[in-house]
Amino acid sequence: MPANLTFDALKAAVAAGTIDTVLTCIVDMQGRLMGKRFHAAHFVNGGYVETHGCNYLLATDLEMTTVQGYKSTSWASGYGDYVHKPDLSTLRLVPWLPGTAMVMCDLLDHHTHEEVAIAPRTILKRQIARARAMGYEAMMATELEFYLFEQSFDALNDAGYHTLQTLGRYNADYAIMGTTKEEEIMRDLRNSLYAAGIPVENSKGEADAGQEEINVKYSDALDTADMHCIVKNGVKEIALKHGRAATFMAKYATDRAGSSSHIHQSLWQNGKPVFLDPGAPHGMSQTMRHYMAGLLAYATDVTVFLAPYSNSYKRFCVGLFAPTKAVWSTDNRTAGYRVCGADTKAVRVECRVGGSDLNPYLAMAAQLAAGLAGIEGKLELEPEMSGDVYQSRKAREIPKNLRDAATALNRSKMLRAALGDDVVDHYHYAAQWEISEANRVVTDWDIKRGFERA
Repeated sequence: MPANLTFDALKAAVAAGTIDTVLTCIVDMQGRLMGKRFHAAHFVNGGYVETHGCNYLLATDLEMTTVQGYKSTSWASGYGDYVHKPDLSTLRLVPWLPGTAMVMCDLLDHHTHEEVAIAPRTILKRQIARARAMGYEAMMATELEFYLFEQSFDALNDAGYHTLQTLGRYNADYAIMGTTKEEEIMRDLRNSLYAAGIPVENSKGEADAGQEEINVKYSDALDTADMHCIVKNGVKEIALKHGRAATFMAKYATDRAGSSSHIHQSLWQNGKPVFLDPGAPHGMSQTMRHYMAGLLAYATDVTVFLAPYSNSYKRFCVGLFAPTKAVWSTDNRTAGYRVCGADTKAVRVECRVGGSDLNPYLAMAAQLAAGLAGIEGKLELEPEMSGDVYQSRKAREIPKNLRDAATALNRSKMLRAALGDDVVDHYHYAAQWEISEANRVVTDWDIKRGFERA
């Protein structure tokens, strides 16, 4: 679905005084919106051409630490600028912020004006172009899960996150009465996102107390990634407006279910789904079988882009609906890759590995790279697994920690060929930094376990 504001409509709204602020947004390595707040009059009078921002935005961690050791930028190189180039086709209203519109931006090299290779939006755009060169349009959708909390972000921060109380008190998965308690926020969220041009389908309670899910209609891969990031940002800002907080951590508590971001994917050609063959088992065409074979053959290689933090791997546990095995099955939620919509025109792959902490541009690009490699190599699809895949001893394991996943990324010939050495090296370094920070920090668990007993 295209964004809901043309440049001419924006100019008219600015002239009428209904829009006074335009957000120019890039996406950082963590999938967060970064950028500037333009006075709308300046934006429409010339600011829309380009603006600039420090290139450290693609070389920081979650805490905005200026991590040293990246090839792309450093103190030695002076931390120069990237060009933020607004993609005016993404202009949209931001109904939950007064008088505000927003636009997504691409990152360009300050000197050459070429797209920055390590930028998440660039990485996905290049895989989309690869698919189009093969005659395919990549169509995707993401499901986003998160937890809502009674307290505000500032209150939780000031309390050291020791007073976490979810808004819901019990598992309200699919429950109408249970989710009515959160409806003040969720109704605002659905309506605000829809008014921003994001085709929200529904929301629902998820698998643990205070956990929510919001679903947006599928679209082309780039539009889906843009919407995904806007939805995450919108959830936090709308929760903030109501004096509440929300988290997209993959696993915020040991005894709670993790939060996922399933990625539904298919390829289309001339407006028709190429994954469908009505005469084949499950309606899966040969192209779909090759694509799925690629996803499985390179499942370990791409895990960093589905689970980017040390915390991400704590979500993979038996019995809480997060997969532990990278295998495929039909309509089976214990498998990492599920065939949905079997024998219909909606037949597609659902990757269930990713957590809600993933960067959608990187995750979708990696999925596309693996699937297209399967098509190019005419890889044969391994047999389907059935039953409780958790209990299978022969099934391919999802890496159990970030170190193993980072090693697989670094060694991946497929990803180096598809994304380029600079991209793989950059995100491998990001993973190495995350590992070193996780190893360095003393946690509450360390203290509780060892303070007296060690």
